Amino acid sequence: MEPKPKFYLTTPIYYVNARPHIGHTYTTIVADTIARYKRMRGFEVVLCTGTDEHGQKIERSAKAAGKTPEQLTDEISAEYRALWQQLDIGIDRFVRTTEDRHEHSVRNLMLKARDARGPDGQPYIYKGTYEGQYCVHDEMYVDEPLPGGLCPECKRPTERIGEENYYFRLSAFQQRLLDYYAEHPEFVQPESRRNEVISFVSGGLRDLSISRTSIKWGIPWPDDPKHVFYVWYDALTTYMTAVGYGDDELQWEKWWPADLHLIGKEILRFHAVYWPAFLMAAGEPLPRQVFAHGWWLFDSEKMSKSRGNIALPLPIAEVVGIDGLRYFLLREMVFGQDGNFGYEGVVNRYNSDLANGLGNLASRTLAMIHRYCDGRIPSYEQTSGYHDEFPDISWRTRDVLFVQYDSYSFSSALETIWRVISGVDKYITHWKPWVLAEDPAQRNQLNRVLYWAAEALRFVALFSYPVIPHAAQRLWTLLGQSGHVGDQRFDQWQAGMLAPGTQTGDSEAIFPRLEKSEAIERIENMENEMRNPTPAAPAAGAAPAAPAAVSDKIGIEDFARVEMRVGEVKSAERVPNADKLLKLMVDIGTETRQIVAGIAEVYEAEKLIGRKVIVVVNLAPRKLRGVESNGMIVAASVPPDGKPVLAAFLEDVPVGARLK
Repeated sequence: MEPKPKFYLTTPIYYVNARPHIGHTYTTIVADTIARYKRMRGFEVVLCTGTDEHGQKIERSAKAAGKTPEQLTDEISAEYRALWQQLDIGIDRFVRTTEDRHEHSVRNLMLKARDARGPDGQPYIYKGTYEGQYCVHDEMYVDEPLPGGLCPECKRPTERIGEENYYFRLSAFQQRLLDYYAEHPEFVQPESRRNEVISFVSGGLRDLSISRTSIKWGIPWPDDPKHVFYVWYDALTTYMTAVGYGDDELQWEKWWPADLHLIGKEILRFHAVYWPAFLMAAGEPLPRQVFAHGWWLFDSEKMSKSRGNIALPLPIAEVVGIDGLRYFLLREMVFGQDGNFGYEGVVNRYNSDLANGLGNLASRTLAMIHRYCDGRIPSYEQTSGYHDEFPDISWRTRDVLFVQYDSYSFSSALETIWRVISGVDKYITHWKPWVLAEDPAQRNQLNRVLYWAAEALRFVALFSYPVIPHAAQRLWTLLGQSGHVGDQRFDQWQAGMLAPGTQTGDSEAIFPRLEKSEAIERIENMENEMRNPTPAAPAAGAAPAAPAAVSDKIGIEDFARVEMRVGEVKSAERVPNADKLLKLMVDIGTETRQIVAGIAEVYEAEKLIGRKVIVVVNLAPRKLRGVESNGMIVAASVPPDGKPVLAAFLEDVPVGARLK
């Protein structure tokens, strides 16, 4: 038996400064869909994901949370792993950058590059000193910050740093990269992203710092332990760690290079410029393709923890099901472009396409087979002058789906499948089996119609499986098919293979219809509970606590629970249709928060930019006029009309300093 062709794909290595949200979920579901499809095309597949756990952001986030970096990374990495299990995503390799095997991979890749020389005889890695701006959020040195020292990528404030670094001679790879893009146009996709990369590289490349001395939370540099590896050299190597780099030669030879890196467009430069240059320097093969998808937008803004507009996946999956979540994400966004996210859209798509579309067709077809054929797939005789069109249509549709799945056009593939569903609905409506059943002379035609309706459902179950695996399996079983639909091979599919006489399952609602407002309310309530969990109730049988004496005094431990920090206003604007509210973006040292403050009648938005304020940072999020606020600005209320006056400092105080 010939060995199966291999397909190795990866998601980004997710950064653990925050819990996973719908953006991370989207990329991972796309990867899982591709993996399922490739297996049904006869490939042996490995899907890799993991968590990126080093860097300055992690150090600061852990300190702000009163934890060690190890504690924080253990917790968040476990959340990622648990989420993929809860969503039934088939992860084959999960790598943490804090693992010993990964440290070995990183050092191995760097040492190969360090020992190599360019055509000019110069080393690719050398020691130097960096002095300039640095973005902690993007873990990126910023050569040309925006006015006000903002990062051009995330628009957050950068920091001035100066330290000894090891540098990678990226400038030596400019022409080599451009030549590679020209020779391998498929390497960066979609085309718009490829053009961005070519433009960036053509503009000139500067050497890149790949170590830090000002932080300690990272992989130590060989022979110079005061340095740790800079996060991108560390994180990107995870793709090699997962397949045995420097540790398991047989596995490495089998799986590398990666066939596909799936990423969000915000990290394109690191994957399409830095990563291939790192590999070229070490003499290692390059991945075959980097595909950068778009962002999910919430009210036309990118989802972001600081803006408070991120959606969590589990509440959605709880209400519309895992398949409902998968279907919405892959049907709604054209892969590679941005997409609009909203709970109303999720429920509408579920009801229209899944409940009223596939679910209704399956239910009515199976019900008629039970009513008119004793629950068994009917047989029929071919009659002269009648041609069954479905075999021809399904063969053509299969070939179209192969092209769409192979090009990651998931939205188009689902459109194609749902055209089959719509076509079968029209087929049933045209022939009216309930009328044919009343005329014994039409028995053969009745059987013919129900047979091909059931066969169409078998086709839909097979080809929708990569996207909606659980519903596809349920439909497969209801049609009397044995085994797991995911074990079927697309290239072995034939029209008309549904065996007459096969016992079908009872008619049931695969996708029960949802009442929209109730479903949205359930999602929002569950999401609020996940963000602000209710304290555990006393154990059953425990004696109720005695009521506390009423007092206007609080203990020091109560005051200590209120975390206040110095923040700096980076932007400010009025909240629409609210006279008193301003929406502020406030840098609190570890991140930039969106905060809504009722000060618009007293303070002009533009004049607040650059002002230092006191922020209560550990308040639960709340919404004011539909805008989420993640904290509170401290102000006095001045009699007699309660005019707010912002608290201020007489001396200069650094951003992020905690008030005690």
